[in-house]
This record gives sequence, structure tokens and C-alpha cells, in this order.
Amino acid sequence: MARRVSIIDADIHPSFDPRRIREFLPEPWRTRYASGNRSAGGLGYWNPNGVRRSDVTLPDGSKIDSDPRLLVSHFMDAYEIEIGILNPEGLAFGLSPEPDYSAALASAINDVMTHDWLAVEPRLRGSLVVSPGDPELAAREIRRLGGHHGIVQVLMASGARMPYGQRYYHPIYAAAVEMNLPVAIHPGSEGTGISGAPTAAGYPTSYFEWHTGLVGSYLAHLISLVTEGVFIKFPTLKFVLIEGGVSWIPPLLWRFDKNWKALRQTTPWLDRPPSEIVQEHIRLTTQPLEEPEEGEHFHRILEMFDAARMLMFSTDFPHWDGDVPDFAARAFPPELRDRVMSETARELYRLSAARETPPLREAAHA
Repeated sequence: MARRVSIIDADIHPSFDPRRIREFLPEPWRTRYASGNRSAGGLGYWNPNGVRRSDVTLPDGSKIDSDPRLLVSHFMDAYEIEIGILNPEGLAFGLSPEPDYSAALASAINDVMTHDWLAVEPRLRGSLVVSPGDPELAAREIRRLGGHHGIVQVLMASGARMPYGQRYYHPIYAAAVEMNLPVAIHPGSEGTGISGAPTAAGYPTSYFEWHTGLVGSYLAHLISLVTEGVFIKFPTLKFVLIEGGVSWIPPLLWRFDKNWKALRQTTPWLDRPPSEIVQEHIRLTTQPLEEPEEGEHFHRILEMFDAARMLMFSTDFPHWDGDVPDFAARAFPPELRDRVMSETARELYRLSAARETPPLREAAHA
């Protein structure tokens, strides 16, 4: 870029040592985890590209994503990333039909992240993983660690038993608001465990088909969050859609507003058009950016919603389909770059300078 911009990466996936996770698990869950029975499983699709970039493994065999110091020195320093948000992988554990095990595993993952990663590198922040299978247990976990200086949001799988706007989940949002944390979802677990089929039409037959259609769960959750009145009940809550793409937002908002005008009697608590609620409360990460043949077409899409306030840069490191900072920055018009590459995330996550440690976050008293 002709002008250097600050970079905050809103989606980095660390790889935690299973042995360390086991150490933080109480019995009987420790024995279960050690046996290899760890999550809700997967659908078994074949991805010919694998999961991680080939350059994640260093010549000595160590992996960049498995050590916080290596992550900073070999990835963040290489791309001049100021701050990275850690989003633990394997969220399908939250779709287990056994809520006590899922909650225990979430706590162990969070303990590894805070002890082994956030305590080591001041340029890293973390997403607190919770299992939505028991919202009261999830809320307890949010209150347990939500005040940690390195925790900046709550994270759940986007695969779900029911849409996330339903009142069943509201204890999670109440705890997040209490601790001044946004809530985020991440794709990849659709169709596993107790979640529904990956698409409204059923089960795809290939990874290509499944991967392309993942945005369907985001459409459903976003519509549910708004129509169920989550942001009316929790007016300070922000909700982050990680790794769901960007270009589908404008046509959804058009359809949303049109239907609200005709059907608003069915949701009398909505006091303004859905598009206004979405643009105030929803944030999206940039990866995977849509790549039309004509870059100007993408710019026109960005003009159709509040991109400056809603979009946050992400690499999705170390995954094979990630977007590096220079590629993403060039995709945005100059007037949006600072907002997208760092400042929207800085505001949302209340980030100070990279090497300063923020004070303990206290619960809000509204």
C-alpha cells in the first residue's frame, strides 16, 4: 500500500495442545477427553486443500499456530498486525447433546487460552468460547472469565439447534451485556451434533457444496436476532458474524425492510426498520471476501450498507483460504481502509495501544 495502515486481525485460529486442555478438565470429563471422545463429530467431507496453509509448519517441525510467540514473530510481525483476536477452533463440541461435558470443555479451552496465550503475548486478545446447549452454564462461564483483560468477546458455533434470536439463548446475551462483551459466531459446525441439517434443503454431498452454502445459517440467525427483538431487549449488545462473507447483506436488508412494512404487526416490539437495527448492532469480518471479476462491483456493494461501521478485517490464519492484509486492503476504497483494517475492531473491542494492557473490565450497571 502507498500509505501504511494499522491492522487488527479479527479472526486468528490458535491450535491448543490437547494435553493442556486435558489438564484443565475435571473428572469424569478428563478421562473421556483422553479417550478421544471429544466433540459432536463431523460430516466427513473431503477438502482437497486440507485445513492449514503449508507454510504454517516451520523447518524444525514446529507449527506457527501452536505457540503464541511463534504466531507473533512469524505471522503478525511479518504482516505488521498490531493486535490479533484468537478464535479457538473445534466449536462443534458446543453441539454435543451432553451439556455438562460441553460446558466443562469450554472452560478448559478458555483456561488454556488465558494461561498459555493471553498471559504470554500482549498483542493477543481472546474470544471466550461457550456451549449454547445450556445457556445458564454458558452465562456462568461468561461471568467467570469475562472480566479478564485479554477477553474481548463471547464465541459460539454458528451451527445450532434453533435460531439464535430465540428466548432460550437470552441468558447468554444478558451475561455478555453485563460484562460489556460482544457475542460472535463462527461457521463450520453446521450439520453436526444436535444442529439441524447444513441447509434448509437438507445435506449437501460435497465439501464444495457445503462450504459454499454456509452463509445460509448466518441469514437465519441474523433474521432471528432482529425479529425476536434481541437488540431491543439488549440495546447495547453487538453481534459479530465471523467468516460469513459480505455481499449478501444489502439484498437481505432490502427484503427485510420491505417485509417489515407489511408484517410489522407480528413483531410489535420492533420500533424501526430492520436495516437500521442491523447496521447498528451487527459486525462482520471480511474473510472470505467475495471477488467479482470487476472490482468496482464489490465497491458498489459496499456503498449499499454501512460498511465503514460494520466491517472488520480478518485473515482466518492459518486456514488455506485466508486473506492476507495487503490483498484485503486493496479490495477496499481508500476512504474505508482505516475503518475496515483496524478502527471498527478497535472501537468494538475497546482496544488500547498494542503493547498496553487494558484494565480489568467491570460489569456494566444499566
